[in-house]
Amino acid sequence: MLRVAAATTLNGFSCINLCYFSGYGSKHMLSCISSESKFLSSSMGGDIGSSWPNVPRIVLKRGKVQLFHGGNPMVYSGAVDRIIGRPPQSGDSVLVTNGALHPIAWGIYNSVSMFCVRIMQMEDEVLRDASCMLNIEKLLESRISAAKNLRMRLGLPADNTDVYRLVNSEGDRLSGLTVDMLGEFAVVASSAAWVESNRSKIESVIERLTDCRQVFWKPSLAMLKEEGLEVELLQSWQRDSPENSEVGSGIKVVENSIYYKVSLDGQKTGFYADQRESRFLLRSLAKDRTVLDLCCYSGGFSLNAVVGGAIQVTGVDSSLPALELANANKQLNSFNTDSINFVKADITEFMKAAIAAGKSWDLIVLDPPKLAPNKKALRRAMGMYHSLNNLAMRLTKPGGLLMTCSCSGAMTQGGFFLRVLQVISSNPYQSFFVTPSLLCAMPLLFTAS
Repeated sequence: MLRVAAATTLNGFSCINLCYFSGYGSKHMLSCISSESKFLSSSMGGDIGSSWPNVPRIVLKRGKVQLFHGGNPMVYSGAVDRIIGRPPQSGDSVLVTNGALHPIAWGIYNSVSMFCVRIMQMEDEVLRDASCMLNIEKLLESRISAAKNLRMRLGLPADNTDVYRLVNSEGDRLSGLTVDMLGEFAVVASSAAWVESNRSKIESVIERLTDCRQVFWKPSLAMLKEEGLEVELLQSWQRDSPENSEVGSGIKVVENSIYYKVSLDGQKTGFYADQRESRFLLRSLAKDRTVLDLCCYSGGFSLNAVVGGAIQVTGVDSSLPALELANANKQLNSFNTDSINFVKADITEFMKAAIAAGKSWDLIVLDPPKLAPNKKALRRAMGMYHSLNNLAMRLTKPGGLLMTCSCSGAMTQGGFFLRVLQVISSNPYQSFFVTPSLLCAMPLLFTAS
């Protein structure tokens, strides 16, 4: 999910304020609609059975319809009352209806996933343009084209930035599909079965709309396993794929005039494009400060701190390949080695040792990997977020800033992340408060008093 600290709701989507938008996968506006379907008279020509006799109908339980009128694109199996028509197979198009069998949307069915339907279009969209109804290829063309046009209006790409998020999953109404542009290359992160089954169509649309040199495909194996796919086959295909060539390890991009080497063997799409505005925010805060960048990966926050005028920057990560990439990026930008250094260490052990040594920093960035990949891991993740943020707060100088992040949707969407931070910051021995003027620019900034 998004890599931000506090969640809000925008038209029914769980949205992470500016940082989700900073990937420029903005939440498109979806109008709330009445439960009485307009499909019947406008696009289906009357009786649903006679208009679409072969399309299965997923009938929602009473009280569940409004969730999807509000914009939620994923139908949980627990929200389904019954299925009418032939039993759908995974990958089939289905109609989603209320209890009176009035269609409210259509989507792609999955018999294994807890998301049994990924909604593709709501009824109001079909009213405006029925050409994409039950046509995934036309829908992909329409949605990705709209996403591209939005980025262009926001000034992307630009002379000083050629890395950005082209498609932001639910943010661009293509649940399970993320596409990052890394210069002249496109990288697809697939986390849904329907995305895998439509791979050739997606690649074709991306190539046609972006004129990219090559499309790289990176399936999210853990998520796809929950979608019912045979992960072993995906892993085997990845190893043997001609796309995993030397090109994938030699990509260079520029973001806000800082250059980066990108490794497709690394995290996610190889670059955290959704953190661009957060990195730029840090740059504006770094002048004459000491900066600690925890879970620094390829050095994005650290490099921006240097450009912003930080007097000393320390990046910490437990991954040797990540640190090699960070050091390569330091050299790529010809930064003074005295002002920035990277340390291989477990961040918990590093922080404990720093506290014992009496060290502290003016500005700390804490951006750990996803600690709660699903709701089952939520309780354990809450404890880990509490521990990490508690240590980071203890290392922040009075008057300093802690920029803390979470990319765990299970934490942010339910408000658990902010709750954990509020508990820690209420400790009378370490007083912190959310900086109000910066609250719109997620991730959260805490000020030590």
